[in-house]
Amino acid sequence: MKIVLAPDKFKNSLTGLEFCNAVEEGVLAVNPDIDIVKLPLADGGDGTIEVVNYYLKGNVVNVEVNNPFFKPVSASYLYAENSKTAFIEMAEASGVKLLNFEDFDCKNATTLGTGEMIVDAINKGAKTIILGIGGSATNDCGIGMATALGYRFLDKNDKEIKPIGANLSKIVSIDVSQVNKKLNNVIFKVACDVTNPLYGEQGAAYIYGAQKGATAEDIILLDKGLEDFSKLINVVFNIDAQTIKGAGAAGGMGIASKVFLNGTLERGIQLIKDLAQFDAQLDNTDWIITGEGKLDTQTMSGKTIQGVLSSAKAKKIKVAAFCGAIDLEGNQEKDFGIAYADAVINYAKDLNDAMSNSYKYTKNMALKFSKHL
Repeated sequence: MKIVLAPDKFKNSLTGLEFCNAVEEGVLAVNPDIDIVKLPLADGGDGTIEVVNYYLKGNVVNVEVNNPFFKPVSASYLYAENSKTAFIEMAEASGVKLLNFEDFDCKNATTLGTGEMIVDAINKGAKTIILGIGGSATNDCGIGMATALGYRFLDKNDKEIKPIGANLSKIVSIDVSQVNKKLNNVIFKVACDVTNPLYGEQGAAYIYGAQKGATAEDIILLDKGLEDFSKLINVVFNIDAQTIKGAGAAGGMGIASKVFLNGTLERGIQLIKDLAQFDAQLDNTDWIITGEGKLDTQTMSGKTIQGVLSSAKAKKIKVAAFCGAIDLEGNQEKDFGIAYADAVINYAKDLNDAMSNSYKYTKNMALKFSKHL
């Protein structure tokens, strides 16, 4: 019998690899002859870098770049020399995690540092760059990133503007004559799990601006900037930004990734599955055991378990879900396609116990499950 282990993390209590180890211990204690394949997954959120490196087997590269307010910050990314692949999270250089809440001010923030990380990876020899665009502090439509790559954004006096969101409406032309030539030799894959358009009521500024420090006035200014800049994008690149799903992700980095990097926007879970060669490893599999911190109705909106279930369904493989907690009603588990489910909270005394001893309880779930095989 072959079982594939394909979990996400349990936030703040169990990594995906720890989950795999706990389940492997439990299963093999009952059935030592079972073939176990560990394929931890992630959906692009926190913890993704550890999972990516499970497959990339790269090195951490540290580089000094600009933070959202043009101050130096040490940022890190992964680079695998053997496959010439880099994994870059824009939050490392341009993220809210670098700032105190009272300093959030997305209209004056830049993605310049993210571009500098990309340049560093290209100079190292990267031929494929996977870019995670979650957790940004910015709303500059990626002009900071593009500036680092040699794009020049000019005002009516042919002067280069400071690459921040507040200046988007001032841009009247884009000079592409000095763009880094090496960009043409790099494939960009962008983890993007939101579908917001660039501007408008559902756009980057109106939906995400306030949580990045924008006032009501700022949001109007930023939205107008994104709309104005989208017209220029159409003129220069012949792309109608409003038709691109996810264009408004990360303050416009969605569309920026497409027009400045020629990147493809993909769901985070799909990118990680591709990296793991997930579907190819499912041949002759009897069960997939997946899991995440909480199994609820949000699970089916692009999270890891949904990605596992879609692959399992295509190959008619049964799926078991071991989670921290389950918040579903009636037959929802079966409706999702989950044949067996259990939760840490069924074994723990309380939430603290569950969080502190999730490894032990996950192993217990595996022991119990294995007795039914």
